Amino acid sequence: MPSETRTAFITGTARGIGRTVALTLAERGYRIAANDLHAPEETLEDLRRAGAKSLSVPGDVSDEATVRGMVESVMGEFGRVDVLVNNAGISAITPAEETTLADWERTLAVNLTGPFLTCREFGKVMLEQGEGSIVNISSVAGLLGIGDRAAYNASKHGLVGLTRTLAAEWGGRGVRVNAVCPGWVKTEMDEEDQGAGGYTDADIEGRTPMGRFAAPKDIARAVAFLADPEWSGYVNGHTLSVDGGWFADGSWESLRRRKQV
Repeated sequence: MPSETRTAFITGTARGIGRTVALTLAERGYRIAANDLHAPEETLEDLRRAGAKSLSVPGDVSDEATVRGMVESVMGEFGRVDVLVNNAGISAITPAEETTLADWERTLAVNLTGPFLTCREFGKVMLEQGEGSIVNISSVAGLLGIGDRAAYNASKHGLVGLTRTLAAEWGGRGVRVNAVCPGWVKTEMDEEDQGAGGYTDADIEGRTPMGRFAAPKDIARAVAFLADPEWSGYVNGHTLSVDGGWFADGSWESLRRRKQV
């Protein structure tokens, strides 16, 4: 099916990775249904300027009734959905012993329950169609333990588990489910987390074998690969690390730095 007849529903598109994913898929001819908690006006304007067919689908992905309404809106406008990108997420940087139940529950609601609901509801449509691709944006924190992030790490590990389970259930029915696991990406979320004193650029650059942050486009291109059945039609249940080698590198710091240019 030509990409210009394919529809992608993307969560968390107001900024950062989600916004770049929406624009990257639009460049490839996809029709874009753009979600965020509120209408992502700047992203929608960029999509209009790019000549992409787009639809604003605001709402809280952790609310079951709201997600069902999102499906109705997308189907009413476009008649099908071919790609679901679960990008919406929130950060939570707090020592485990200081993490409140409210913060724990909200982090898991947005980062894990939301993707479950969108996968379930949009997945029903894809299963009826007999085809579709779901890409969940997890994290290197979904593969490794990182201090002061108990709620965030748990949500991202859970998202990897959800990805693999749905891949096992739905792959034989035409619906592929994969995850992208970014390392640190230069986005507004990174600026906010650094502003709270959690880490510095040097911390991340020193830990990453490639010696730099990812750009949102690095992640978006990985999503575009997994979304396209011509490029990745036999890739299912995979967690694609886009982290500059973070997950692969078990070196101690001085050894790692000696290998960097």
